[in-house]
Amino acid sequence: MCNEKSTVQSLSKLFALRIICLYRHLVSNKREFVLSKQLLRSGTSIGANIKEAQFAQSKADFIAKMYIALKEAGETEYWLELLHEARYLESTEFDNIITLCQAIVRMLNAITKTARNR
Repeated sequence: MCNEKSTVQSLSKLFALRIICLYRHLVSNKREFVLSKQLLRSGTSIGANIKEAQFAQSKADFIAKMYIALKEAGETEYWLELLHEARYLESTEFDNIITLCQAIVRMLNAITKTARNR
């Protein structure tokens, strides 16, 4: 699980950086301000919660932080879908970033399930 945590941490940081770039693109080029702001908040929050979980005071605290990261990842997935369906994101842009988001969701799901069962 240790290796999986470092992998999800690295992926979530990469994802946050991509979300920041996407946010800039949406604001500058598409003039979209509302959904993109929600996407920025939830998409960067994933990695922040994973980082906080590293310093958890207890198993319960660790699980809680990782579960918050999972919920933020789910929310981010929703905003990405909305932006795509509203035609702010092209299919290639969407497919590329949603795949990474879904991979993070799967990893966080596995981590939280494993931690709860121990």
